[in-house]
Amino acid sequence: MTAPTRRERLREATVSEIKTGARKLLVTGGVEAVSLRAIARDMGMTAPAIYRYFPSLEALVTALAGDLYDELRMRLEAARDGTGDDPVAQLSAMSRAFRAWSVAHPAEFGLIFGAPAPGLDGFVDDCTDPDHPGARFGAVFVQPLIDLWHRSPFPTPPRELIERHLGGRLEPLRQSHGEVPIEVAWAFLSGWTRLWGLVAMEVFHQMDWAVTDPEALFELELTTFAAQLAPRP
Repeated sequence: MTAPTRRERLREATVSEIKTGARKLLVTGGVEAVSLRAIARDMGMTAPAIYRYFPSLEALVTALAGDLYDELRMRLEAARDGTGDDPVAQLSAMSRAFRAWSVAHPAEFGLIFGAPAPGLDGFVDDCTDPDHPGARFGAVFVQPLIDLWHRSPFPTPPRELIERHLGGRLEPLRQSHGEVPIEVAWAFLSGWTRLWGLVAMEVFHQMDWAVTDPEALFELELTTFAAQLAPRP
């Protein structure tokens, strides 16, 4: 493999610095604060010069969103790899890592898991591509469920009931994750909406009126979900 040239290294470093600047603006002022002009000013560049690296603000925000998905996925993979080969333990460790990252990075969470920012519609629509950063992120949750299902099927609603409601409607999931057994698809969607909902409500302070310790509720729900994945008797 040919080593990158000095020019390529300088370009990669500049692209990284631009994205770091965009993330800093996102954290301090929200997505509306992210602008090529502000980044250029902080870097001592002219705004037109940045267009040599990103053709538009939307392209930059899309690249940042992809990086955030990858950062979070690697955090989850590290948590998973520290638990051995028990799929339930893997799912629990990754769920805790997901919550910890999200609570520590509310602005970043909002960008990739909140309402799509202007210009990110296409990025969201492309998530059915298995190589999309969001699809790669989702795969770390889907695979342990597949492994668990093949090892010892867990209780689910009757297959005919799942087929009636989801049959023919799972094309986006199967485009991004392959031929997922329909029972696993149900378990993934049920678990993900539960996990995302709890974390989103905590990140956006929508549970402050109800609980003083969101983590305690999270752990209770995580324990309950893990129990539901116990093998069929």
